[in-house]
Amino acid sequence: MADKIFEPGVQAGRLDPQTYEAHFSDLHAPLDGHEALVAADRCYFCHDAPCITACPTDIDIPLFIRQIATGTPDAAAKTILSQNIMGGMCARVCPTEQLCEEACVREEAEGKPVLIGQLQRFATDQLQERGIHPFTRAASTGKRVAVVGAGPAGLSAAHRLAMLGHDIVVLDARSKAGGLNEYGIATYKTPDDFAQGEVDWLLKIGGIKIETGRALGADLTLDALQSEYDAVFLGMGLGGVNALGVDGEDKDGILDAVDFIAELRQASDVAQVPIGRDVVVIGGGMTAIDAAVQSKLLGALNVTLVYRRGRDRMNASVFEQDLAASKGVRIVTHATPKAVIGNGAVREIEFDYVGADMTPTGQTLRLVADQVFKAIGQTLEGEGLPELEGRKIKVDANGRTSVKGIWAGGDCASGGDDLTVTAVAEGRDAAMDMHAALVG
Repeated sequence: MADKIFEPGVQAGRLDPQTYEAHFSDLHAPLDGHEALVAADRCYFCHDAPCITACPTDIDIPLFIRQIATGTPDAAAKTILSQNIMGGMCARVCPTEQLCEEACVREEAEGKPVLIGQLQRFATDQLQERGIHPFTRAASTGKRVAVVGAGPAGLSAAHRLAMLGHDIVVLDARSKAGGLNEYGIATYKTPDDFAQGEVDWLLKIGGIKIETGRALGADLTLDALQSEYDAVFLGMGLGGVNALGVDGEDKDGILDAVDFIAELRQASDVAQVPIGRDVVVIGGGMTAIDAAVQSKLLGALNVTLVYRRGRDRMNASVFEQDLAASKGVRIVTHATPKAVIGNGAVREIEFDYVGADMTPTGQTLRLVADQVFKAIGQTLEGEGLPELEGRKIKVDANGRTSVKGIWAGGDCASGGDDLTVTAVAEGRDAAMDMHAALVG
C-alpha cells in the first residue's frame, strides 16, 4: 500500500492504481458455463419450493435452475425476467442469504444452499450481453401513464405497463435513470456501468420515454400530471437524509453517506474521490455498510461503523456485516452520537453508550475522525402528496394511494422493506392493477 494511507486529513489518491483496481473489481466473479451446471445440479427441484415463497418477486426458482441444468439458459432468463425485469441487478445486490438461499432445503440440511443468486446472474447476464429482449409489446391501448422516479419500482412499473400496450413517460430528478441502482449501491457490487446497461436493455421493450431533470415541485405537480395522463405511478424513493440532531453537526466533514456513495458511483476514476484517514460511519443498514467498506477500499486507515443497537438488530445482513469486518471495518454497537468536536471541521465525535432501552449508561466513547458519514435513514420529500402513513405514502395491497388514479411503490410507499427486489415487485404489481383499471 502507498504511504499516503497514514497521512491525516481528507485526500484523494491514497493507494496505488493496481490496488484501486483490485479493490473495486466485481465482488463475486460470475459463474462460467461449467460452474453453472455444477451449481444447478445441486438443486432438488422441490415441488413445493420454499425458495419461491421467500422471493419477493415469486420467481419460479426450481424451474429456472432446471432450465440452466438442461442447457437452456435463455429460457431460464425469461422465467426470471417475467417476474423480475431487473433480475440481473437483483442477482448482484439482493440479500439472497436472507431470502431464497436461507429458505433452500440444502441450507437447512447441509448449511450450504444452492447458489441461487449466482445462477440467476448467469442466466440473465448472458441474455443481456447479447442484447436479447425476450418480451414484446401488446397492441396499443391508447392510454398514457406518467411514472415519477426512474428507480427499481418506477422502471419495473414502466416496463410492465409498456409491455401491456400503454405509453409511458418516466420523469426523474437526476441526470441518469436507474435511481438507487445507479446512485446508491456500492461500486464493487455493480462495476462496468452495469446499472445503465440494464436500463438500456429494459427500454428495448419500446413505448417508454425517459425525461431526466424532472422532479415534483413548482413546475411538476400531481394535479398537472393527472390532467395530462390517464394514470400516475409514484416511485421517487426517499430524497431527504435524517439529521444526527447533535451539537456540531454543521461542521465540515460531516457528510451524508448516500451522497458519498453516489459520488463514488459516478466517478470516472475512483482514485480521485477523497477520503479521510479516520472515518466514522453512523448507521446499521446497507448504506452504512457500503459507505464503511468503500472508505476502507479507498485507503482510509481507520474506519469505524457505529450503530445504536446490537448487531442482531442491524438492517444489514450478517453477510454484509462480516464483509465489512473482513475489510477491516470496526463495528461498535449500542452507541448514539452525542457531539461533534472540532474547530470548523470535525476532529472527533463523541458517543453515549446506551442500554437496550436506548438510555445512556453514563459511559462515553470518543473517536478521532476527519470524515463522518451519516447513514441513519432517509425521508420522503415533496408537497401535495397523497395521504401519508408514518413518513411514507399510504398504499393498499395493490399500490393504490388515497387519490384516485395515483399508485405508488418502492421506498416512498408504506409497507415495504427497502430492498431493490421488493421495489421491483411493488412496481410490477401496481402496474398490473393500473392496467386493470385503465382497460376496465
